[in-house]
Amino acid sequence: MSSTDSAAPAAPDPHSAPAEPAINIRLVIASVATLLLLAALDQTIVSTALPTIVADLGGLDHLSWVVTAYILASTVAAPLYGKLGDLYGRRVMVFVSVGLFLFGSLLCGISTSMLFLIIARAVQGLGGGGLFVLALSVVGDVLSAKDRGKVQGMFAAVFSVSSMVGPLIGGWFVENTSWHWIFLINVPLGILAVLGFAFSFPAHTATHKHKIDWSGAAMLSVTLASLTLLTALGGTTFEWLSLQALGLGALVIAAGALFLAIERRAAEPILPLELFKGNVFRNTSLLSFLTGAMMFGAVTFLPIYLQVSRGVSPMISGLLMAPMTLGIIAATTVAGRYMRITGRYRLLTLVGMALLIVAGVLMAQIAVDTQIWVFSGMLLLFGFSLGLSFPVLTTAVQNAVPRKVLGTATASGVMFRQIGASIAVALFGALMASRLATNFEGLEINPEVGPQQLARMPAEMREMIAVHVVDAITPIYWIVAALAVVGVLAALTLREIPLSGHEPAPVAE
Repeated sequence: MSSTDSAAPAAPDPHSAPAEPAINIRLVIASVATLLLLAALDQTIVSTALPTIVADLGGLDHLSWVVTAYILASTVAAPLYGKLGDLYGRRVMVFVSVGLFLFGSLLCGISTSMLFLIIARAVQGLGGGGLFVLALSVVGDVLSAKDRGKVQGMFAAVFSVSSMVGPLIGGWFVENTSWHWIFLINVPLGILAVLGFAFSFPAHTATHKHKIDWSGAAMLSVTLASLTLLTALGGTTFEWLSLQALGLGALVIAAGALFLAIERRAAEPILPLELFKGNVFRNTSLLSFLTGAMMFGAVTFLPIYLQVSRGVSPMISGLLMAPMTLGIIAATTVAGRYMRITGRYRLLTLVGMALLIVAGVLMAQIAVDTQIWVFSGMLLLFGFSLGLSFPVLTTAVQNAVPRKVLGTATASGVMFRQIGASIAVALFGALMASRLATNFEGLEINPEVGPQQLARMPAEMREMIAVHVVDAITPIYWIVAALAVVGVLAALTLREIPLSGHEPAPVAE
């Protein structure tokens, strides 16, 4: 067994913090969950407010950057928070992350131009990118391995909930107050949450100086930034075979190669390559990539099916996505209890991936006339399948790696999930666009229509568009099923290290 797969709890040392009372642990979890919800909502709440923001500030040609700036900054920052949290303690990095997030929120709320808003969103993303990584890492600090699964799974469910309620909340603020408040509301809620965290989570005192791998951090940042820009803007702002796309692709490869070369020689690498020698880290990284690709790749295009093929409103389409969220919450509860009782996790991942094959095949059968209760059942199964895996991936890797790299390993899982999501959304979007272009070739119909435009069309034309859109989307779910087959293979080879029921080992300095 690799040293990176050893999970035996270390004996307490004089540098370890005293055990926290249960009430403090609950306050820690409640505080970081609130911060995590705010960060997750800020990825989705802006969507319904964008038309109003453009009407107020102008800058329609830069509209996509309001979303892209946040995603870009948060993706680049996430792995850095994991490493810095390991070196200098999670407490101080939570303060840094929250501080940047709230400062960025305040700047967004007082923005008077599109450029100012885009810069503010980047600042906000630099803070928000650390909240998910740090929240999962903090759970690893305060709970034993057996107890982490349920909480970490619920944190993952927060993102699913935010994708559903974010647009609804954003629409309410725009209609009843002002778009500025979708950002300003973060400030008082964030201050209350971070105060609760400060009073309940102990400080970490380093015993020696650390040498930060700045060159490795720079190359990793360039790699992730280039990949994020390529997947976010490719096929929309510029063509996939344009000089911009090819240049970004070359930059991803070059910066990635330099990053690997730097990490082999670094004294304290941002992402220690030795972690990949461990079976658990290697397999959970692959599974994180796959789950990110399957979840975001599948969910991103369902509103198009609901709004264009079924003709429902954006708000109703958000509500029709609720069964997936319910499935995730139910499954994470089941998975958390199973891991706490048995101390095992491999079966959960295997069952989850197997069910995802079934869910993908079923969702590939959706049609214009699919009954809503059947569609809801498909989404419930899809969410339940994902939910069985979510808490396992973080819990298993935290249980397998040395405590001194817990944050780094946690951040790596988040990074691979984000990469999987970005690549899948880009490739699935290109596939759908290509099939739509083929389906509508020779027809004087614009496939880029919404429910309002559809309502004004003749019934025959509406039916034609609906059928073609379904035909363009369904291949995505066959690919999801194929990715789940790869997930089953990864789950079969995943080494199971029994979860410890003891308190987490202290940080080794």
